[in-house]
Amino acid sequence: MRHTSTPDASDQLTAPELRAAREALTDTVQRFASTEIAPHVTEWDAAGEFPRALYRRAAEIGLLGIGYPEEFGGTPAPYALKLVLWRTLCRFGTSGGVQASLLSHNIGLPPVVLLARDDVKREVVPAVLAGEKISALAITEPGGGSDVAALRASARREGDEYVVSGEKTFITSGMRADWITVAVRTDPDARGARGISLLLVPGDSTGLSRRRLDKMGWLCSDTAQLYFDRVRVPARFLLGEEGTGFRAVMNNFNGERFGIAAGALGFAEACWDEALAWAQQRKTFGRALVEHQVIRHKLIDMQQRIRATAAWLERVAARADTGDLGADWVGEVATLKNQATQTMAFCADAGVQILGGMGYMRGTVCERIYREVKVITIGGGTEEIMKELAARQWGIV
Repeated sequence: MRHTSTPDASDQLTAPELRAAREALTDTVQRFASTEIAPHVTEWDAAGEFPRALYRRAAEIGLLGIGYPEEFGGTPAPYALKLVLWRTLCRFGTSGGVQASLLSHNIGLPPVVLLARDDVKREVVPAVLAGEKISALAITEPGGGSDVAALRASARREGDEYVVSGEKTFITSGMRADWITVAVRTDPDARGARGISLLLVPGDSTGLSRRRLDKMGWLCSDTAQLYFDRVRVPARFLLGEEGTGFRAVMNNFNGERFGIAAGALGFAEACWDEALAWAQQRKTFGRALVEHQVIRHKLIDMQQRIRATAAWLERVAARADTGDLGADWVGEVATLKNQATQTMAFCADAGVQILGGMGYMRGTVCERIYREVKVITIGGGTEEIMKELAARQWGIV
């Protein structure tokens, strides 16, 4: 089947082909998430991690390779299919922690595919897509989050190596990553966005140390602070040219934000699923909860937001798949992320309220997702930064 992430008119799937592919992928991901993830999430949260073998199992059915070149073991795919993957995995896996780490290669690997030397691509990408290695992205630093241009981690060229020093924090898959795509400052005299480069750092590098971070949610996702103490990295692991890293980081954010939006919709639907089932089964004052108007209206409010967000996601995916990435593209993706995460927040809150006391208990889907809402309103760019990006893109300021 012909899939492509940047199709032209002659290479797009026909509507029937795309519909069939989406149905097949939905079925595959739903079965995987419902059997391999959802039954174990509470146990994995308590353990603080999920088995590394899950990467291989996901790779065996092709989930890790969706959207990547065939030559590296992937399956090129349009946004319309990637949307299905992220949305379905989150709806039926019901765990942001699993989703974040299992798919961390979707933020760590794209710069490698786009910018690395051919020999580096062949060394790194196939093993990650096969679930044998784990990829992570390291941008944020303790002294600055959304202000990427203020990063201070440095990489100084010495012969055929770069010497990396500095810190990164809030790094998803940071404890287990075998390959870390790191934003560094290669020109110490440059200010702001200038002088920033991307460097691929092997996880077993001498001088690299890691500290696990405890979180409100995503309990089974390893999140780390990374320390680079004169870490020597072969110069061949430079991604692209020196000084071009800031633009690469900004471009990478667009894909990440779309994925966050699709996942947030899936989590909103997971809350809907649990809240509806509870309302149909739970009886109060001699009647099922769903027979009370106030509960029915809460459920409709959830669906209203879910359907609006789903329609916007489909519109943005279709736009991307026709290559329409015009000047307002960044603003559209940024505001879509806000819409989707706000939908997730509303549905998690409503779900907890409908479940009542059970909604406050560990082990329910709504309780877990309620705790996980905040991280994705911050990660990939805060709500406030998303609004500023849109304001600039749309000519408001």
